[in-house]
Amino acid sequence: MKKQTAGRKNLGDLVPKFAELNDDVLFGQVWSRDKQLSLKSRSMITITTLMAKGIFDNSLKSHIAMGRANGITKEEMVELVTHVAFYAGWPNAWAVFPLVREVYADETNTSESDFSPLFGKGELNSAYAKYFIGNSYLKPLTSQGVSIANVTFEPGCRNNWHIHHKGGQILLCTDGEGWYQEWKKKPQALKPGDVVYIAPEVKHWHGAKKDKWFAHVAIEVPAKGQSNEWLEEVSDKEYNKLK
Repeated sequence: MKKQTAGRKNLGDLVPKFAELNDDVLFGQVWSRDKQLSLKSRSMITITTLMAKGIFDNSLKSHIAMGRANGITKEEMVELVTHVAFYAGWPNAWAVFPLVREVYADETNTSESDFSPLFGKGELNSAYAKYFIGNSYLKPLTSQGVSIANVTFEPGCRNNWHIHHKGGQILLCTDGEGWYQEWKKKPQALKPGDVVYIAPEVKHWHGAKKDKWFAHVAIEVPAKGQSNEWLEEVSDKEYNKLK
């Protein structure tokens, strides 16, 4: 997490000890305990608390922006505010939504209704849901000769680290923006027209950017005895570092 200096910047001259506690203890020690609770979860809890208390000033807007940086998509933020409205008050939601609009104003292509992949989105990928963070959608294109399918990722969705044994895979990127990364290598940003060859036995993951839908065609390279090995998740901490 980026070092917090808001306390010293805004109140350091008036209440230096308070500013120190704000920057070094609250944000330096409590927020940094990401093993106990992810930054994304902490942001969601904090935004909910401020909304419930009726605090709609710049501190809430700053936490909404921090939440976005910590991986909360526009759709998730809207759903969070809508849910809390039933418990904290309808007028509170009316006060928060304009702040959400401001923070996410530069986003495009985040609405599901606006995203129409070249080969169609397909059905919710329930069979492999345990290997994904977020929702993915699968549309098989052919199983004759070579297995080919279109995979669509909602914003922030990515699959776990995994390995294709014996047979590799080719990704043809068709819509939106995403990421591909091999183990111990730098992540590669993906856009329509990009082609990724994944060699057998290479540990990797791929998925959408946190504020963009993404779709690619996945072509399985046939090989005798091929299999997939699913491994650990791509953590929020790892994912949110991507720019």
